[in-house]
Amino acid sequence: MEDEVERRQIQQILALDDEELQIEEVEGLADSSDDDHRDTGVPSTDDFTFNTNLTSLHTYLGEVDDARHRYAFWEGGAILNVPLFYLEGVVLFPEATLPLRVIQPNFVAAINRALNQADAPYTMGVVRVYRDSEFGPIRLAKIGTTAEIRQYRWVEDGTINVVTRGQQRFRLRRSWIDSEGAPCGEIQIIEEDVPFRTPRDACAKLVPFSNLSSQQRPSLYASSHGDGNGGNDSEDSSEEIFESELSQTERKIHQSAIGACYEFDKADESTSSDDDNELPKSDNQSGSPCLNDSGFKGSSPSNHKKQIRNAALRIGSKSKARKVAGPRSHLSSTISTAFLPCWVYRMYDSYCLAQKAADMWKQIVGTPSMDGFVKKPDLLSFYIASKIPISEPTRQELLEIDGISYRLRREIDILERLDRVRCKICKTVIARRSDMLVMSSDGPLGAFVNPHGHVHEVMTFHKAKGLALRSRPVKEYSWFPGYAWTVINCATCETLMGWLFTATNDKLKPKSFWGIRSCQVTDELR
Repeated sequence: MEDEVERRQIQQILALDDEELQIEEVEGLADSSDDDHRDTGVPSTDDFTFNTNLTSLHTYLGEVDDARHRYAFWEGGAILNVPLFYLEGVVLFPEATLPLRVIQPNFVAAINRALNQADAPYTMGVVRVYRDSEFGPIRLAKIGTTAEIRQYRWVEDGTINVVTRGQQRFRLRRSWIDSEGAPCGEIQIIEEDVPFRTPRDACAKLVPFSNLSSQQRPSLYASSHGDGNGGNDSEDSSEEIFESELSQTERKIHQSAIGACYEFDKADESTSSDDDNELPKSDNQSGSPCLNDSGFKGSSPSNHKKQIRNAALRIGSKSKARKVAGPRSHLSSTISTAFLPCWVYRMYDSYCLAQKAADMWKQIVGTPSMDGFVKKPDLLSFYIASKIPISEPTRQELLEIDGISYRLRREIDILERLDRVRCKICKTVIARRSDMLVMSSDGPLGAFVNPHGHVHEVMTFHKAKGLALRSRPVKEYSWFPGYAWTVINCATCETLMGWLFTATNDKLKPKSFWGIRSCQVTDELR
C-alpha cells in the first residue's frame, strides 16, 4: 500500500513538471538588493529552530539498511577494478555523503556488482562527466573518488536507494562496460601526503634531533635575524608560542631544520652579518619577485617547489664562498646549509594554513565546530572543497590538486576573493558569499537526489535575487523535512537554478531559504 502511495506522489510531481505555469518573479520573499548584503554576518541562531541533523539523514529516501561491513582502505598506488558511477554536475570528495536513487539498468548492475564483489566489497568509483562545449562529446574526469555503500534498500520495482560516502581519491586508468552492462574501471589509489610543519623541499635531509646539542637549538629568528644575543623579543616569543603548539614529532622536525640553519651561521659567525647584507634585495625581502607575503608567484605546485629550491640554492651557493673558521664538524657536513625565513616555513605549514582557512570559513559561514578539523589539515582541505559555493569545474580543480598545503592555499585564495554567485548562462547576480546558510550538519552545500534519480549538489542561501517561481509548492519528497519546495528559474534567461524552500510549520525557522544548483553558477573572484 505504501509503495502505491509513493508511486502516486511521484506521478503528481511528474505532472507538475509537465504543467505549463506562468512564471512569477519572486518579490520580497527572502530577497534583497546589493545594499542589503554585508560581507560578514550570519543569520542569528536564536531565530533558527530547524534540526540540521535531519537533512544529513536523507529521510526522503525512505527506510534504508546499514551495510554492516568493515570498510576497506587501500594503500597509495594500489590498483583496483571497481564498478563506476558517472555523475554530471557533481564532484565527490573524501568524507562527503552522496545519496543515490538508482533507476537506470546499467547503474543498477553497477551497484549490484559493488555489493557482491570480493576484492573491493561495497566500493565503487565516482567520476564527474562533462562536456567541453554545449554540443561536445561527453568526457570522463581523470580524477575521482571511491564511494563506499553505507546504506541501501532494494525497491520492488527493481530500483535501489543508496547512501554512500567518499573515501579515497583515485586516477582513472581505463574504463569499459562488462557483460552485464555495468560500467567498470581500473583505478589507482592516489597516495596522499602527510601534513608537516616544515616543507620538505625547503631543506636537505634532516639529521636526528638527538644529534643536536641544546646549544644548537636556538630560535630560528635568532639565527636568521641576528646573533642570538640581541634579537627581537617579540619574534622570539612568537617562535616559542609556535613551537609550544607542536607535537613531539613535529617539534623534532621543526627544530632539526632550525638546527641546520644555526650550524651554518655558527661555522662562520664573523662574516655572516656582512654577507647577509650583500644579498640582493630580491632574495631576502618580501618585495622579492619570487617571494611575497601571499606566497610564491604562480599557482602550480611544481613552480612553488622550483622557486623554493632556487632560493635555497642561492643562499647555499654564497656559503661556499665564505671563509670558514676551522674545520667543519661531521654534523655540519651532513645537514643542509640552505635555509629560508620562518615566514616562508609557515607559508607552507599545513597546520598554520588549516587554522587560517578554518577561521575564514567560520567567519563566512558561522560553523562553530571547526577546531577538530584544524588538527587534521587533510580532512579540512577536503571539507572546505566539498562545501565552498563555487562552480563545478573549480571544485574538480580542487579535487585534482596533490598536496595538502597547495589545496589549502588555493582554498584560502578563493575564500579571500569569492564575492558574488552568478548564473552561469546570463551572469545575473544570484547571491553573495555572506548569504550562505547552513541547513545541514554536513555544511552549506550537499548532494541530494530527486525521485527520477538525478543527483543535484545544492548550496543553501538565506538571501537571493533575480529568481522566478516556476511551480507550486510541493511537500512530498522534500530534502529538508518540514519544508515545501518550489522550482525556481533565473528570471533573466529562465535556466533552472534550483528551489525555494518554505516552512510548512509556523514554528519552523527560517521561514524560507534558497537551494541553488552548483552546476548552474559561475565564480566571480574579486
